[in-house]
Amino acid sequence: MSRWLAVARRIDAFNDALGRGVCWLAVVMIAVGAFNAVARYLGRFLGAQLSSNALLELQWYLFSLLFLLGAAYTLRHDGHVRVDVLFGRSRPRTQAWIDLLGTLLFLLPFCGLMLRLSWPAVRNSWRVAEGSPDPGGLARYPIKSAILVAFLLLGLQGISILIHRIAFLRGDLAESSAQADEVEERRHHPQGEGV
Repeated sequence: MSRWLAVARRIDAFNDALGRGVCWLAVVMIAVGAFNAVARYLGRFLGAQLSSNALLELQWYLFSLLFLLGAAYTLRHDGHVRVDVLFGRSRPRTQAWIDLLGTLLFLLPFCGLMLRLSWPAVRNSWRVAEGSPDPGGLARYPIKSAILVAFLLLGLQGISILIHRIAFLRGDLAESSAQADEVEERRHHPQGEGV
């Protein structure tokens, strides 16, 4: 089991690093959005076109990347919306079983389905070098590829969750994953310094 836990930790570390890096896209997205808003109104005042379709599309490309590439990080830190009817009041072992079954029955099949369904569209987009329908817009095929990457990363994080929950249920981990994450966070950031 220790080999599997090492694999899970590598997946966790990769998604943590990617999530921390991707969060900076929000700053860039806000700057591009602010520029677009100012340029639109200033352009009207000056009678000149100061923005472009490429900048407008860049803004939603950045949002898409933030959302898509941050999904696995959010899953890793249990930040997705959860219908918490019984989970919060359950014992850690019951929570581990709920996570394990939910991941096996819903998350991993969904990721597999999305990879299968999006692959033809992404492949075709690359084949024809799909571009924007708007003049001066950005190419579409790179952003469509992010869909595949997102579901691949989400699936990998699901595998990590399975490994952690199985290890906990077998007694190989002393704490549930949520408790282990809190302990790990305190170890890396003592005295509540945060990330």
